[in-house]
Amino acid sequence: MTDTAGPDSRSTDPAQDVDLRGTLVERLGIEVLEIGSDRTTGRMPVAGNTQPAGLLHGGASAALAETLASIAATVHAGTGRAAVGLDLNATHHRGVRHGWVRGEARAIHLGRSTAAYEIAVVEEESGRRVCTARLTCLLLDSA
Repeated sequence: MTDTAGPDSRSTDPAQDVDLRGTLVERLGIEVLEIGSDRTTGRMPVAGNTQPAGLLHGGASAALAETLASIAATVHAGTGRAAVGLDLNATHHRGVRHGWVRGEARAIHLGRSTAAYEIAVVEEESGRRVCTARLTCLLLDSA
């Protein structure tokens, strides 16, 4: 993993801090590629994440978006703090039947108590946008 998000970001393997075994992240096949507070990226296979019509499930796109932005917000929150989702919205632009989708969460607000991200989900092969999402997280002190 590389961190290209800037000097206030750190690069880390999320599996080192969080056990992803048995979670939705593992079940959807999400691979986190880059981690930073300003920008986090990842990808997810379409296969296994479709709805009955054979298209990528909108909920899978939303889960990819929330995963990436939540990881970024957790990095921003810092040691001893946690990020929890407050609001997620997603607009689905086109269907995808095969291959992989890639997501990129970019910070739009990094505050002390909240962080907000815009997440673009694109077809990995063509680069065409599949979904645009926004996630706002509340930043809390860990218990």
